[in-house]
Amino acid sequence: MSFLKNIFKKEPKLPPINFADFGTDIHSHLIPAIDDGAADMEASITMIKKFKELGFKKIITTPHTMCDYYKNTPETILGGLEDVRKELKAQHIDIEINAASEYNLDDGLSKLIDDKQILMIGDNYVLFELPFMSEPPNFQEIVFKFQTNGYKPILAHPERYSYWYDDFEKYEELKAKGILLQLNLLSLTGHYSPQTKKVAEKMVEANLIDAVGTDCHRIEHLHILEKFATNKYFHQLAKQENLFNKQV
Repeated sequence: MSFLKNIFKKEPKLPPINFADFGTDIHSHLIPAIDDGAADMEASITMIKKFKELGFKKIITTPHTMCDYYKNTPETILGGLEDVRKELKAQHIDIEINAASEYNLDDGLSKLIDDKQILMIGDNYVLFELPFMSEPPNFQEIVFKFQTNGYKPILAHPERYSYWYDDFEKYEELKAKGILLQLNLLSLTGHYSPQTKKVAEKMVEANLIDAVGTDCHRIEHLHILEKFATNKYFHQLAKQENLFNKQV
């Protein structure tokens, strides 16, 4: 009988997390009208207010840079950042916000590295993403190029690349090559898919996560995170002392 009780015993309910416990959010899309994130300044400020309400004290927002779609440059990103800062100041919203970029591993990335057109997070860290359909053939080449040029690569949302779902050891290989793994908190809510959620949970349990991000594109994303604020994996990650977010 006691055996059956243990099987059906509910886990204790955790309190809602203070998102400040994660440190800095390092992945979001808050600069107006330069990618698929905030459509205008009003949307940007609405999201930033919600970040502050959730407890975040610092944001490093990361608009997409893609050679064939979102052709952002350090100038467009930093110019947009200044516009956001001015509006925050005008509305007396006290939160620190900086910017880098989420670089797509496409045909233009190698040249951006060569031309030193990379916006960094903290001490030479760079956030990059892969295509969702298949692992690009030049993946290892670009990682090597980042590293030989003094950049420290952070791979955005590895739990979302379905081509690795049957090869969990791949995540350990990436870490062994010096790549930091950044998990989207939304993945742990089931927002993307049940399979993504399962892989995300497994990565947390295996202590493979180096950094987290909201990957916030719209206000609904923050509402989802608030709804799932009692998530046990949120609590587990927030307790991780070596979480990169706490260093920047």
